[in-house]
Amino acid sequence: MKKNPYTLMKVAFLGPAVLAYVGIFLYPTLRTTVMSFFTVGSITDAMGKWTFAGLGNYADLFASTLFMRSVSNLGGIWLFGGLIVFAFAMLFAVILTSGVRFKSFWRAVIYLPNVISAVAMGTMWMQYVYSSRYGLLKGLFSSLGLERLAAIPWTSPDYIFGALLVAYCFGMVGYFMLIFMAGIEKIPADFYEAATIDGASRAAQFWKITVPLLKGVLRTSLVLWTISTVGFFVWSMIFSPLNPEPGTVTPMVYMYQMVFGANMVVTDRNVGAGAAVGVILSLMVLAIFLVSSRIAREDDLEY
Repeated sequence: MKKNPYTLMKVAFLGPAVLAYVGIFLYPTLRTTVMSFFTVGSITDAMGKWTFAGLGNYADLFASTLFMRSVSNLGGIWLFGGLIVFAFAMLFAVILTSGVRFKSFWRAVIYLPNVISAVAMGTMWMQYVYSSRYGLLKGLFSSLGLERLAAIPWTSPDYIFGALLVAYCFGMVGYFMLIFMAGIEKIPADFYEAATIDGASRAAQFWKITVPLLKGVLRTSLVLWTISTVGFFVWSMIFSPLNPEPGTVTPMVYMYQMVFGANMVVTDRNVGAGAAVGVILSLMVLAIFLVSSRIAREDDLEY
């Protein structure tokens, strides 16, 4: 029986991709999920050394004040940071797609923070903008005569979360601005021309044309924002380089300490609990994806 050459071709092309998917994604995911139900002393321990804990790791996490505080911090970053980032990104996208001059220049300027590494950007905010000795905010407020604002210690426990949020949002606006710009530029110009002839204002065109036709883009952006927020790690460590404050601890930092035991946030090392944190974060992303897909369906509008 003669073999089908197309079958061999499919195996040749799909085989490496499937093996890579199984080895790099599927197996680690399944192993992490299973590990979350065990007490594990080291990430390199063989499965024979694992101690079955059932839902004990999950129960301990939800009973931990520090972990719940980290989840609260993550929720604040996701909600308030998302509102700030999406608002400014949409504003800049609408302005830059409205025929403004030097569009390429302004687009590059706004996107520039995304080119700089998070370590460099975070260090700039910590050492220059928020410095209580020679910081940009201190100098600006002092020059305006606002001494009370100039004296605020922005990196103190009372203000560290807000300072962290502003710095992180500053670096994320340009990324989502480009996504929104791409979505707006796909909308036929005839829609806006017809609306203008009918006497619709710019605000009415934005709410009646732009926003409805960007539902798919907004859904994708929401998922991307959720993924980036769930993976919030570098900024948290930069804003608390020696001993993370409760106001900057996120689940990723908590998980890192559980798995690698740096003894900065948690004292009882348990890789199984760290795996449970990873499972919880994955479920958060999945929940946001399902909800956003339910709200903004692809077949709602066609053009």
